Amino acid sequence: MDAIDRRILRALHRNARLTNAELAEEVGLSASPCWTRVKRLEAAGVIKGYVAILDQAALGLPDTVIIEVMMERHDEESLRRFEQAVTEMPEVVEAWLVTGEYDYVIKAAVGGTAGYERLLREKLYRLPGVRHTRSSFTLRNLKQVWTPAP
Repeated sequence: MDAIDRRILRALHRNARLTNAELAEEVGLSASPCWTRVKRLEAAGVIKGYVAILDQAALGLPDTVIIEVMMERHDEESLRRFEQAVTEMPEVVEAWLVTGEYDYVIKAAVGGTAGYERLLREKLYRLPGVRHTRSSFTLRNLKQVWTPAP
């Protein structure tokens, strides 16, 4: 990856809806070499995809809660079942297996404390193997990017 590739990535990072012509102009290339570079970056997996970022408040889910989950057991089957169930929950926008006191950290979009309680009682607490959770509501998002800029 060279400096031109990095300029392409920075431009797409700022605005993934640029046309190839706009992108080429921004990075100082003609359209054909720009398109070839973008396709090469996609094929190499550097560009994993393009998404529409939705406003979660407009979807009726204005609050974000961070939930730490401690499991009772750590056998492969228990972890696999928990992970599968979490990935199928539409409220969960991110989930990580982590080191430390807790086993998982989940970021969920909820509709206030009532939506949070439903997520806990109707979904998370019903999963086998969940021993304990600890949660924090976020107050304000200070920064949100999907990947670091190259």
